[in-house]
Amino acid sequence: MEQPTPRFLVDRHIGFRELVVLDCLIAAGYVALALLLQHATPGDAGLTGTVADALVVAAGLPLAVRRLWPLPVLGVIVVVSVVALVSGVITDPFAAPALALYPVALARPGQRWIPVAAAGALGISAALATAPTVAYASWWLAGPGLILVGWALIAASWTLGSATQQRRVYAAREAARMAEHAVTSERLRIARELHDVVAHSIGVIAVKAAVTHHLLSDPSDEVREALQLIEESSRSALTEMRHMLGVLRSDCDSGPVLAPAPGPDGLSALVERCAAAGVTVRLHAEGLDRLPHALGLTVHRITQEALTNAVKHAAPTRCDVTIGVDDRRITIEIVDEGPPELTRAPPTAPGHGLIGMRERCAIYGGRFTAGPRPGGGYRVQATIPWQKTQDTDGVRR
Repeated sequence: MEQPTPRFLVDRHIGFRELVVLDCLIAAGYVALALLLQHATPGDAGLTGTVADALVVAAGLPLAVRRLWPLPVLGVIVVVSVVALVSGVITDPFAAPALALYPVALARPGQRWIPVAAAGALGISAALATAPTVAYASWWLAGPGLILVGWALIAASWTLGSATQQRRVYAAREAARMAEHAVTSERLRIARELHDVVAHSIGVIAVKAAVTHHLLSDPSDEVREALQLIEESSRSALTEMRHMLGVLRSDCDSGPVLAPAPGPDGLSALVERCAAAGVTVRLHAEGLDRLPHALGLTVHRITQEALTNAVKHAAPTRCDVTIGVDDRRITIEIVDEGPPELTRAPPTAPGHGLIGMRERCAIYGGRFTAGPRPGGGYRVQATIPWQKTQDTDGVRR
């Protein structure tokens, strides 16, 4: 059983809504600063009063929705900034377009004409605009310096947005590759476990056939041939499965597992280990003694993975495990109450545990669902069809 992962209040992912709220704060801050500079800096403004204030607000306020409509917002801000610059209302027309250009680079990283067009329109307007009468102490506040610094801001914004988009594409591809590798690894691990169970059953058949052949005092020719065929076929199948096992064993395996394959009898030990890790488990299980070995192993592994996730992501908490067996199906439900409010962490991507549980259900044609509950906590449900007359390996034919 893995130890619970520590959680921190500040270690959380920022969602899209929170980013939109942040954009609203940026837009409000830009408008407030631009209005302050406009009223504090004298100059030859062609427009004054309410009209000038409206231009300043129109140049910055669309930033609040730049992630919702990236390209329209950029177009509006560039046009308004050009008008405000020519009218002498603002002296820095590049800051707002640079901020609006970042989400455009995320959405359309290949269309490089967009930053070129924005930089050209703003640069030409800055060059043709009437220079303010105030003598600026810094060269980059007016004239060619303003154009160079503005172009640098636009280039930096586009480069940052394109790099972020490329990183997201690479991360998505890497996540897909890792998910595929995880599914393959889980299937190999399940195949190794099922091989051990089936090999044991075939070995028992071979031994029982040999013993029966030895104990019969005077078997008929048909009985003798049948027993010899059963013994030879089972031993041959066992040899072939041992060869297959050599292929299934990966190089990362540290060595053969000497402990017997776990089954329903090991659920009580799982409950005790979860209690030591901070998860109180209430176990309700009926009819497990009817299951063949392979299905008992599947029930144990699904329960183990679900409880491990509860320990990692919800401890300290309570968890209900309900397992029922009838003549047609096995139902497994593991429900936890979720972590305490102060230690609640944001949802994460599915890990190997969910993949393993889903693959184990798929072997028997079962159904598997997992996800958070509306009232809090997490629920894992698995339904596996079976019949009491199944083969001894537990796999339906």
